[in-house]
Amino acid sequence: MTVFSNETFDATEQTCFFGKQVNIARYDKQRYSIFEKLTDKQLGFFWRPEEVDLSRDGKDFKGLTDHEKHIFTSNLKRQILLDSVQGRAPSLAFLPICSLPELETWIQTWTFSETIHSRSYTHIIRNVYSDPSRVFDEMLDIQEIADCAHDISKYYDRLITANSQYALFKHDKKHAYEHKKDLWLCLNAVNALEGVRFYVSFACSWAFAEVKKMEGNAKIIKLIARDENVHLASTQQLLKILPKEDPDFARIQEETRAECIDMFHRVVEQEKSWAHYLFQNGSMIGLNEELLCNYVDHIAAKRMGAIGLNGKPGANPLPWTQKWISGSDVQVAPQETEITSYVIGGVKKDVDENTFKGFTL
Repeated sequence: MTVFSNETFDATEQTCFFGKQVNIARYDKQRYSIFEKLTDKQLGFFWRPEEVDLSRDGKDFKGLTDHEKHIFTSNLKRQILLDSVQGRAPSLAFLPICSLPELETWIQTWTFSETIHSRSYTHIIRNVYSDPSRVFDEMLDIQEIADCAHDISKYYDRLITANSQYALFKHDKKHAYEHKKDLWLCLNAVNALEGVRFYVSFACSWAFAEVKKMEGNAKIIKLIARDENVHLASTQQLLKILPKEDPDFARIQEETRAECIDMFHRVVEQEKSWAHYLFQNGSMIGLNEELLCNYVDHIAAKRMGAIGLNGKPGANPLPWTQKWISGSDVQVAPQETEITSYVIGGVKKDVDENTFKGFTL
């Protein structure tokens, strides 16, 4: 493997993965423009956690009950773990086998945005806790968090191990097929991570804000959720594209269908266990364990349906969460709070040949 070669080839004839290594970073022509659009969208959403004032959250936190502090702190610990993985794993796992310039750039942009999420949690901790180190140091002492970490990382680790052997076994058909299967399962696991695993903690954060508590934190979580929806779209697209461009992936899709469904079911059970852990000492206004479990079922069914795993979502048991997820639909007065629906560098392509019809110079 090299970072650059003199070989000339048409990148638009490559598959997403396992083709020729990306050489010239050119975007004038692309095989899949969706990844360029996702990159543009993510860059337009660029934000920094320091933009959100958390001074009031520190005061709010002192006024929470003990079980409310438990809910808030535990969710923060779990989010730190999830984005600690996502801040490095996509680049480590997907870049070595990526074959398209537009996909390569998307993966790098995706990974970078995850590091912003990790930095935002430190921003929250510094403003809310008198002893921030306790939040980090005690994180893996919680069994539910440790179990989650293992379940996420095993699919990444399996793919990274296979990648390390790629040069040796890429001409071995059996090994190559198993390598593709590792990629497919990893993409499904990441899809479940981005689309399901965050939403218990998201809902809790927004529930606090619904009763005018910890609003700064909720605004940061809203920005994170907006990013995660973009990341989720990328894995959904890949899971649709790969079986169409490579018959091996079409076969793998069918072979692993039961395993992928079981994967999502395990995620749901872990999220419900997490909801039980959060509310073991008491609930909070507007949210309890039963509602949260029903919400997990709803979100998981929605995500499974989007990638062809027979998910059939019912009504959203927490309809008020939608205004937080649909960030651009929420308008706020700038003098009252930070605007979280802005886009940087966005271009609205609504001009056609008739736009200036009738104008003369």
